[in-house]
Amino acid sequence: MELTIPIPEGQETVRFPAGALDWSEEEFFQFCQANRGLRIERSAKGEIIVMSPAGGYSSFESGEVFGQLRTWAIKDGSGVAFDSSAGFRLPTGAMRSPDAAWVRLSRLQKLSRREKEQFIPLCPDFVIEVASPSDELPELRAKLREYLRSGLLLGWLILPASRQVEIYSPVTEVQVLASPEAVAGESVLPGFRLDLALIWNPPF
Repeated sequence: MELTIPIPEGQETVRFPAGALDWSEEEFFQFCQANRGLRIERSAKGEIIVMSPAGGYSSFESGEVFGQLRTWAIKDGSGVAFDSSAGFRLPTGAMRSPDAAWVRLSRLQKLSRREKEQFIPLCPDFVIEVASPSDELPELRAKLREYLRSGLLLGWLILPASRQVEIYSPVTEVQVLASPEAVAGESVLPGFRLDLALIWNPPF
């Protein structure tokens, strides 16, 4: 797929309405591969969203949450942590790339090698989304609800600007924590504790 998408100066996101780019799954995957420097998602309705690279703070924050999750996942051994470059093809038809995600090893082992080489055809068990200054909060919340409809067990929406964390679970209403020092993975990720000190107070 030779098509590449430049992001116009002063603009952070380019959206293609559903049907504007009539691609197969393979063609969409190749398009994303050709534009690795961009973050690309597809909504359940077929809209393709192309986002510019993250700014300094946003990149640091997403890297920090993934780093902590990966460290725990390696020690725990029951699942695999993925960073924001991974794409997940949800049952809704959407393709999403959360800032950090975790999937139980038993689910990944059921997939073919080909399925694991492309967008992973399942919803993660756990996701973290970190809001950037350019993100629309209603869209992020809608994305978390979409994950829940697709089988998510636990999701965290981190809002650095307001120092809040929204916790999404299929068994409870959304919980909002104000300036927590850390958030625990509870029964979904036993022993995982995300330290938020560097998210609230970056070292630069």
